[in-house]
Amino acid sequence: MVTIEKVDYRNKKQVNRFVEIPFRLYKNCPQWCPPFKVDVRNTLNPAKHPFYEHSEADSFIAVKDGRDAGRITALENKPFNAYHKVKDAEFYFFECEDDQEVADALFKTVTDWARARGLNKIIGPKGFSSFDGYGIQIEGFEEHQMMTMMNYNFAYYVKLVEKLGFTKEVDFVSCYLARKDFNLSEKVHKAAELVQKRGTFTVKRFKNKKELVSWAPAIGHAYNETFVYNWEYYPLTDKEIKYAMDGIMTVADPNLVKIILHNDKVVGFLLGFPDITPAIQRAKGKLTPWAIVDLMLSLKRTKWISGNGAGVLPAYQGLGGNALMYSELEKTLKTPGYHFEHLEMTQVAETTQQMRKDLINLGGRAYKNHRVYQKHI
Repeated sequence: MVTIEKVDYRNKKQVNRFVEIPFRLYKNCPQWCPPFKVDVRNTLNPAKHPFYEHSEADSFIAVKDGRDAGRITALENKPFNAYHKVKDAEFYFFECEDDQEVADALFKTVTDWARARGLNKIIGPKGFSSFDGYGIQIEGFEEHQMMTMMNYNFAYYVKLVEKLGFTKEVDFVSCYLARKDFNLSEKVHKAAELVQKRGTFTVKRFKNKKELVSWAPAIGHAYNETFVYNWEYYPLTDKEIKYAMDGIMTVADPNLVKIILHNDKVVGFLLGFPDITPAIQRAKGKLTPWAIVDLMLSLKRTKWISGNGAGVLPAYQGLGGNALMYSELEKTLKTPGYHFEHLEMTQVAETTQQMRKDLINLGGRAYKNHRVYQKHI
């Protein structure tokens, strides 16, 4: 028999039980990258996460035979629903043993939660902002998770949700590019040089972390505005942008972040991150002094880089900004002092068709796929 407990966010013991579930499930999984437990606790804390200022989220634990066998969070993102004129509920933090009874109980709870609020559709996994990883992984299980920028799950998760009647809403594909196969034509480089000579765009590079952090608000606002036509878009508040950028800046390397300016306005960006997954795995969810040292040392040793954020504001597309962005991407791969051999463009929505085509033309191949599911209720 399965019983469902609603998590009291003020109850540290119950919150910790919720946080610990995936650590047990993926204990022996070499591909999984554990989140830092403090980050999950902060997400569940209405006093710390700005999502709760405008929306609602409740979390649940499924208990079977005396053990915590699964968990899920139900969300109502009110700004998203208002912007898109929909009545969606969302689910996130879904983890479950390979047990359909447990999955059924968790999603029945989310369904009841949604109906009680007048919502008529469930979508997910979809988190607390557009900076959270999307979807249930459906392909590429043998590949390592790219830090905590995406979700990882066992293959049986697909079966659990599809047996409940969930179907595809949208896919987010991650593409792999080997440095040696990166095919950027001379034509693209010339186009990038031309737009800079004309003064249409300039590239801002950062000397140090302090300078990068000072530009974080402008980068965050540009990120939000760039994807205004995307499926996942909704207008983030200033506090949400700050919360997300504060998190990003802790792992951002100033050598790998570039922004495109037009008359000193940020109109494009390329966010590159050294992949320090092995160090995060060694930390096992705990941000100890030794873990911090290990993370810092890994920044320069890794051979992998994640491109998780690249784009040009819609009003400035078609003016050479894309050529400039891809030219900078190649330069990022060849940054002095690093030894990058592998690049992952992390979670590119299938709705961004031009970028998908561009990545294939550059020598990339799709190697992971995360699916956001939907179900009308």
